[in-house]
Amino acid sequence: MAEAKIRLSVEQDLAPGNSVPLDRDQANYLFNVMRLGLGALILLFNSRDGEFLAEVVDAGKRRGMLQVKGQTKPLQLPPDLWLLFAPIKKARTDFIVEKAAEMGAARICPVTTQFTNSDRVRQDKLQAHAREAAEQCGGTYVPQVAELARLSSVLNDWPADRQLMFCDEARVGPAETLTPASGCKWAILIGPEGGFSQDERARLHALPQTLPISLGPRILRADTAAVAALTLWQFSLGDWA
Repeated sequence: MAEAKIRLSVEQDLAPGNSVPLDRDQANYLFNVMRLGLGALILLFNSRDGEFLAEVVDAGKRRGMLQVKGQTKPLQLPPDLWLLFAPIKKARTDFIVEKAAEMGAARICPVTTQFTNSDRVRQDKLQAHAREAAEQCGGTYVPQVAELARLSSVLNDWPADRQLMFCDEARVGPAETLTPASGCKWAILIGPEGGFSQDERARLHALPQTLPISLGPRILRADTAAVAALTLWQFSLGDWA
């Protein structure tokens, strides 16, 4: 039997024998771009049921149908980690979302700050990037990309049980060690290219849940900082530890 090399994130429930209809974009990708046909095998996941093998039983130009066979991987939920970041240039914002999905963030939250260079993002486009990243990296969960929100509003409603790892460019120096805290929920905050304002910095330091940290002896670009911070957190507290 041929090996399944393509993975798709779908909304339908997955169980042996279930039928999964394909929308126009999915059918175009599988049958026109990837040149699959009847009998081809595809891996499916939906962020709830794990990963399943499915077979193409109808292949049209604008539609299609898959039939679910057996489970190939159980659901693997990421750690309860949010990534908050200020949008930057489009390609680099896309990069941050893709890497956050690959590296195990459960929720991705674009926020505007006083020095944010870009205050317009397409939530649906960023969600699509997160979905594609999960498809490519073998994950069984697609992180939710939240609507763009003001950082001040987010901090107003900050949950009491979630720690905030504040990547503070003013603390340039040796990278710091995170201390494990059992059962603790976390978030990472990456600032804009222009850094945080004094008011924002004061607000963050006043929040009891905030843990200011350094990401090393050099000031990193926002997209690099996101990857570095996620790596540090995963290595110290996440499912890499």
